[in-house]
Amino acid sequence: MEYNPYNRAIVENPYPTYQSLRDEAPVYHNEKIGFYALSRFDDVLNAHLDPKRFISSRGITIEGLDQGQDLLINKDDPEHIVHRKIVNRIFTPRAIDGLEPKIRRIAANILEGARESNRLDVVSDYSAALPMLVIAELLGLPEEIRPALREQSDRVLSAGEADANPEAPQDAMQALADMRATFAETIDDHFANPRDDILSLLVTARVEGEDGTEVSLNPAKVADRLVELTIAGHETTAKLVANGAVALTWFPDQRKELTADPSLMGGAVEEMLRWDPPSHYQGRWVEEDVTLHDETIPAESRVILITGSANHDERQFDEPELFDIRRRIERHVAFGFGTHLCIGASLARLETRIAFEELLARFPDYELDGPATRAWSANVRGLAHLPVVLDPSRS
Repeated sequence: MEYNPYNRAIVENPYPTYQSLRDEAPVYHNEKIGFYALSRFDDVLNAHLDPKRFISSRGITIEGLDQGQDLLINKDDPEHIVHRKIVNRIFTPRAIDGLEPKIRRIAANILEGARESNRLDVVSDYSAALPMLVIAELLGLPEEIRPALREQSDRVLSAGEADANPEAPQDAMQALADMRATFAETIDDHFANPRDDILSLLVTARVEGEDGTEVSLNPAKVADRLVELTIAGHETTAKLVANGAVALTWFPDQRKELTADPSLMGGAVEEMLRWDPPSHYQGRWVEEDVTLHDETIPAESRVILITGSANHDERQFDEPELFDIRRRIERHVAFGFGTHLCIGASLARLETRIAFEELLARFPDYELDGPATRAWSANVRGLAHLPVVLDPSRS
């Protein structure tokens, strides 16, 4: 058995391999690529809850390309907590709840715009467009820079295509630099002219650091926070909505039940997150020996926590391959857990719930219209294209 997250066959359907890992090698070692992997739910959860041993500052990808980047996801506490306090001011419950009318209006406009043609690419027209518009609205980003940011965000996530395109990781790094450059003028303007918007909260935020000193963000650090928020805010929902649309196609009884009773939508979103999450692993690093299941992960080793496998662990979920919108989910790890729990989780949930409420209210019988195209990545799982017929009765 080999687990190679760059292998196209595994990217297409990793779940049989995950099953083998959980049963045969819960502490798996890929010597060729150079990483260890944890695949059982309890092991993945406990690693998330143990950030002192499973650290983030050495990068959260297998490649480690993000090491040294000023991103929340690869900071360790206490520095991570200080910077998270600043960003938390964006994602207050009041701010998120206040977005619902805007999100619903954006989703409705996209769907109504597709009504005449009766065709929609769930990814490029809907699930990717919606969160980019929402995060841009939330942050107050100028409309003229949004198309560039979406293209650059996609390039950043192409790093996981290293097996098919050796230049992808280098281009991903260039895309990060391009995003910072795209943000530069807007950031400079907000430093010069703070206003009543979310971006100005980042510019003017002051929090107390671990040593009692005041911490604020300079323009370069504001750019780093915007890069992270744009990528995370765009990509999670873009992949989640498309994966959920597939689930409701494969399990039509669940779609009928959800259409008949939209109050089930909250649970359906959690099941979408569990069944095929957009992020399939999170990388960590150990600086000391860690022993699990009589296997020792030696110090100075890369470890990946396989979210996609943990959420299908029979030890935690009954019949995990089934998609069940009424499943009672105590917890899952689709957004990570502990100190690095995804800061935009509540926004992603809200966007996904509204995306399906608006879609099923208008087009409950949508059907696939040709083959889906997978977006190839080692750790971000989703589709590049998912064409559908919105109302098959008109075809």
